[in-house]
Amino acid sequence: MNREPRITMAKAVLQISVSEVIVDYDFRNDSDEDITTTVAFPIPDYDDDLARESRGASQRGFDDFLLRIDGAGTRYSVEARAFLKDTEYTDLLTTMHVDIASFGHAPEADHSPDILRLAPTQRKELENLGLIDPDGGEPLWKVKKKYYWQQTFPAHKTVHISHEYSPIAGSSNSIKYGMGPSPEAYSAKELKSFCIDGRLHAILQSVADSRDQSASYLYVDFILTTANTWKTPIEDFTLIVERKRWKDSRGDYASFCWDGPVTKIDADHFSAHAINLVPTTELRVGFFDVK
Repeated sequence: MNREPRITMAKAVLQISVSEVIVDYDFRNDSDEDITTTVAFPIPDYDDDLARESRGASQRGFDDFLLRIDGAGTRYSVEARAFLKDTEYTDLLTTMHVDIASFGHAPEADHSPDILRLAPTQRKELENLGLIDPDGGEPLWKVKKKYYWQQTFPAHKTVHISHEYSPIAGSSNSIKYGMGPSPEAYSAKELKSFCIDGRLHAILQSVADSRDQSASYLYVDFILTTANTWKTPIEDFTLIVERKRWKDSRGDYASFCWDGPVTKIDADHFSAHAINLVPTTELRVGFFDVK
């Protein structure tokens, strides 16, 4: 969406767990006229591997976005675009009637029906472009997806907008890839993206060095910088993270980057708060399971 500096994000409360993201906004129009504009909410980019991992735990994640305006359910539009590196292939896949967002309506652990029904010449074209794997036909494009709608903000009024959805979570089977004796560069970089503090870092390092312990993690990304398309700053921002409890876990932990104090609300919820926030980076929350 285009920048709309006449509308202030007066309040934002973001709740993140492995299974659900809930956001509540108060938008205020301080001008003397009603303003109608497009509101767009993008979700983080995802590929077929990432989507399959998430859909293993939950069959939702693509079509369960719920939008409410001042408490009333509201319709919205969806835009899903296909990219391979920096090249867009949305028009090509759409022409072939391949659903982009669901990778051709691919179920959790099976081939894409939309790709299987393509003519041999069409499949060959997609293979040559690198959009599908030549051996199994696995979709290789990345999805950029957003939800959007037209919204009117009355003059000198506040509009409450809330939405919720199931996130597509990334994961790693073991922290040993990033913290073990011979850490992999990509895994080590990914672990750094959680800003793991001293105590948790020591626990995870001990696990990585141990032969009889293991630790894995999931993570949820959230695009925070879109708040800057409105009048900055966010006047009042609250983040609430819910710890995931794993079965038979020795320890469950959550970690995320935050410039300021983090408050423990209860055994499973943590809160970070900021006044007059101007986001400069996106948000990533890691959830760790120590066995």
